[in-house]
Amino acid sequence: MLLAILDQSPDCIKILGADGCLTYMNRNGQCAMEIDDFCAILGQEWARLWPEESRHLITSGLADAKSGATVRFQAPCPTAKGTIKWWDVTLRSFDTGGELGGFISISRDITELMLAREAADAVAAEMSHRLRNAYSMAGILMSAFAKGDPEKERFTSEMRTRLGSLAAAQTLQQNGGAHSRLPELLKAIVSPYATPTCTLRFGAIPDIELEQAAVDALAMVLGELCVNSAKHGALGANGEIVVSGEHDGAVLRITWSEQSDRTVQAISRENGQGMQLMRRVLAARQGEFEIDWQEKGLTAELRFARIG
Repeated sequence: MLLAILDQSPDCIKILGADGCLTYMNRNGQCAMEIDDFCAILGQEWARLWPEESRHLITSGLADAKSGATVRFQAPCPTAKGTIKWWDVTLRSFDTGGELGGFISISRDITELMLAREAADAVAAEMSHRLRNAYSMAGILMSAFAKGDPEKERFTSEMRTRLGSLAAAQTLQQNGGAHSRLPELLKAIVSPYATPTCTLRFGAIPDIELEQAAVDALAMVLGELCVNSAKHGALGANGEIVVSGEHDGAVLRITWSEQSDRTVQAISRENGQGMQLMRRVLAARQGEFEIDWQEKGLTAELRFARIG
């Protein structure tokens, strides 16, 4: 009756001996693996049925399962007839008379899911590429229309630096996959603004991943801080900027500390939209923004309650 029940499962269920060799595979599992005769692989080492590059997952998984852990991994493995399929594998040991009796492995065919994920990644990559091109084209068009008008040229220069920060964040995200690591992200956004007269340093930064929404928000806010600093602060004079961060498991804090030889003339200006922009961008991502002004600089803190 137990074997009949196992045969009804759509998953590939295998029982392995204590030596990691196959002793049983349910009927639907044989169909999924395109095995016409289970006797042809009965007693074979399970790891040998996997591609060489994936066998370490099996050997390490058996070792971990032997110590009592439930092991789970995803990897591609061809069927007996050479069809490439992706599997979500769960592995656990069982005892017989107080000693290791063997292992039970359940493999679920996730090929369609992985193909759909690859297709979605390809579409996202193409959209990201087009978006970066759009940033570049927008900057070129603005420069062309502003040429000859000093006021418009200054505005265009500021906007192109903002677009450049977003493009840098997009490029880093595309190269790194679905998420971006914080240390590389901060350096990619801020480093291009460095000048010979302003020292730019990075303090302790937690090595964590951020989802794209947080990446975009950081790019916008830090880009705005860079633009303001170039106009009124250390990046446009002599000084130092230190960017650091900390993560306590619940909240991510990014600190921008800036000091220069310029005395702060004003902490806001009429019709100034930079501060409003930063607060609105962070609020949309469940974040907050605070600035502590000093005589010749400022300390800005960005807080995210959700990063991934």
